Amino acid sequence: MSLSRRGLLAGTGTVAASAAVVGAAPARHRPVAVRTGFDRLAADGYRALAGRGVGVVTNPTGVTADVRHIVDVMHADPRVNLVAVFGPEHGFRGTAQAGGSQGRYDDPATGLPVYDTYGVSGQPLAAVFTASGVDTVVFDIQDVGARFYTYIWTLYDCMEAAALAGKRFVVLDRPNPVTGRAASGPVLDKAFATFVGREPIAQAHGMTVGELAGLFDAEFLGGRVRVETVRMTGWRREGFFDSTGLPWVPPSPNMPTPDTALVYAGTCVFEGTNLSEGRGTTRPFELLGAEGIDARWAAAVNALDLPGVRFREAYFTPTFSKFQGKTVGGVQLHVHDRESYDPVRTGIALLVTAKKVWSGFAWRPDHWIDKLTGSATVRTLIDAGAGTDDVVGAWQAGLTAFRATRARYLLYR
Repeated sequence: MSLSRRGLLAGTGTVAASAAVVGAAPARHRPVAVRTGFDRLAADGYRALAGRGVGVVTNPTGVTADVRHIVDVMHADPRVNLVAVFGPEHGFRGTAQAGGSQGRYDDPATGLPVYDTYGVSGQPLAAVFTASGVDTVVFDIQDVGARFYTYIWTLYDCMEAAALAGKRFVVLDRPNPVTGRAASGPVLDKAFATFVGREPIAQAHGMTVGELAGLFDAEFLGGRVRVETVRMTGWRREGFFDSTGLPWVPPSPNMPTPDTALVYAGTCVFEGTNLSEGRGTTRPFELLGAEGIDARWAAAVNALDLPGVRFREAYFTPTFSKFQGKTVGGVQLHVHDRESYDPVRTGIALLVTAKKVWSGFAWRPDHWIDKLTGSATVRTLIDAGAGTDDVVGAWQAGLTAFRATRARYLLYR
């Protein structure tokens, strides 16, 4: 069974894979409910890439259901003219920590040139695409559903650069691991745009990368990209990652499990404070704390009876990042009902209560919290003594408008 190019890029029907096809995945030993964009591309014999010089924007998450990397698979397949690889933050093979990348090098496994996209955008990135010799740029990276996770802005920057360089752009879609049920949290004020938020979308966007690509192109890039998305099959908006049957590969060093992704959209805001967000522990973003915090914080936030989550008094010693080698006190989040859990509201409640119970609480001097939350509103309201409901209420009008825009670009039920 095969699909036309249009059917492959836009359809949602199942594609049957043949073991006789070169590069086809071997028999799987567990049920896989979701077939990714790459699965469908490969099953159709890569016809959407036929005759093209292909460059792939990816990282360690670009894997098949049997955990082979798509670059290795395509490089070994004579039907694909794979010319180059483009690495994001943390690098193509994932060796770099937060804020780092791997630079320009030749991949030892394939011999392919790997170009660094981190910190490069606009015409300079367009020049990288031109110098690489590709005519089609393919994007395949697992996102985690939060505005400040940089891979979606790598997507955005690569889309813009592809348009500037006259390159075709194809997105191989993957699941949003924390569901695509709804958007939540504040919408970015464009005056606060950075690489952790280029455009006005919600803090938890509730979209797949394929859906975001459509929104980015139409709403922010003037329709210049004409992005082509190879859709998944089998993914439904209410599904968490463990329902997909797909393997979890950490998208970055401090995103070890889907549980991390579940809380990240809320607790990453602690990067904007002087508290540890749990980097340097085995539970980043689930453990939060600082020197001098005791059981009062857990008691205060538990008293709010937030839906789906409880907080345990916790002590830990980060091996790197804030408070490296020091024992700190704080909380560990325990999500017991992920259906009702709201990570963004929970993050605000944690900020409000931390400031109340710990006299040492402070924002980072550069006001990084404003870049993470998308404006100065959260910081100024909390400083003024606002409670969780007041802070959450302040972003509802913008969120309602974003939800209406978002609805036009959803590809799955």
